[in-house]
Amino acid sequence: MDRIAVMLPDEATLIARATTDLTAFAAIYDHYFPRVYNYVRYRVGDAQTSDDLTAQIFERVMAHIGTYRSQRAPFAAWLFAIARNTLNDHLRVQKRRRWLSLDALRQHPGDDPSPDEIAMRNQTHAALLSAVADLSAREREIIALKFGAGLANRMIAEVSALSESNVGVILYRAIRKLRDELNRSEA
Repeated sequence: MDRIAVMLPDEATLIARATTDLTAFAAIYDHYFPRVYNYVRYRVGDAQTSDDLTAQIFERVMAHIGTYRSQRAPFAAWLFAIARNTLNDHLRVQKRRRWLSLDALRQHPGDDPSPDEIAMRNQTHAALLSAVADLSAREREIIALKFGAGLANRMIAEVSALSESNVGVILYRAIRKLRDELNRSEA
């Protein structure tokens, strides 16, 4: 693509007028928009983000068009330098903060339990506490030491003055009673 096809006819005049005349800027915008948008679209890949970034680019061009100097570089080079810098800023921010679209979040449920799960857990917990209350005092104490305090059978035996095997048998029978009671209440 040669340089003449890239430039607008009377581009220098339009650029000079664009600082005060919106119709001159509109002509520049109409001419360069498709190429700037395609450039952004190829780099970003997302249509909505491309729209936003292209708008930011032309906003910057409009704000700084008075600083453009034709002696330094052609207008297209200046414009695409602004586009490149805007894109690089955007991509740098995206590397630091990875955003998920709402669609992606909807497809992946959170780690928090659902209200139904919470209600079921609370109901099960209440039934378990009710079943534990029906155990004998010694069984409740050993269950509390095992699961509440997290003690091993040997430590429970030392605390309760029972043998380690006796603690194991009491735990086994108490857990079986709890399981039977919970199965009956579910049925």
